[in-house]
Amino acid sequence: MKPKVVAELLRDYLFKITFPDANTTLLMDEQPPLGNLSGPNASRVLSAAVANCLSASLAFCLRKSKIKVTRIKAEAEPTIERNKEGYWRVTKMNVRIKPEIADTKDQDRATRCLEIFEKYCVVTGAVREGIQVNVQIDTGVAVKPSA
Repeated sequence: MKPKVVAELLRDYLFKITFPDANTTLLMDEQPPLGNLSGPNASRVLSAAVANCLSASLAFCLRKSKIKVTRIKAEAEPTIERNKEGYWRVTKMNVRIKPEIADTKDQDRATRCLEIFEKYCVVTGAVREGIQVNVQIDTGVAVKPSA
């Protein structure tokens, strides 16, 4: 099954985004002066997709390792700059992920997940082909940067 997303212009720069197979709707809008920011703009949704995908990949790895995850909170901040031609582009994204693990004895076992989870994130892998994505994990565990 191929996921489908439908974008429908409501007015000005306000779009209704529907996900028919998930029965979900999202309103997206541009920031002033174009829009009213009645919903997130595309740069924020892209950032949300990266933060969500990375968090889900980390949760999957930790759970697969039988490590109880009590919470994962992620923040993603896109950097928007003009490219050589003068067009605005998302050029970089900083992501901070703060996982909470139920048992501190699992910290050592969690290290392996922290080393590999980024490789399994479909969205981040694709985004990294055009945008620098920096990931920071806020734990007491030392993490090797993924290549």
